[in-house]
Amino acid sequence: MGITDKMWDAITTVIKMNDKVERMAGTMKGQQEKIENLTERVIRLETALEITLSRPVATRTDAAQLKHKD
Repeated sequence: MGITDKMWDAITTVIKMNDKVERMAGTMKGQQEKIENLTERVIRLETALEITLSRPVATRTDAAQLKHKD
């Protein structure tokens, strides 16, 4: 194999690697967006939980109680 063939193979390999890196970067960007969305949802859930737990017990249970028939 001549020097030209070796150079051509090296350039081809670099181009293929660049394509793979670009695709991987796009995938990572999508995963990062999903992680950020999940983080936002967890924060909202934690806030709702904190608000619910900070309410007095009587106001939380009044709505859920059923009247007992004698």
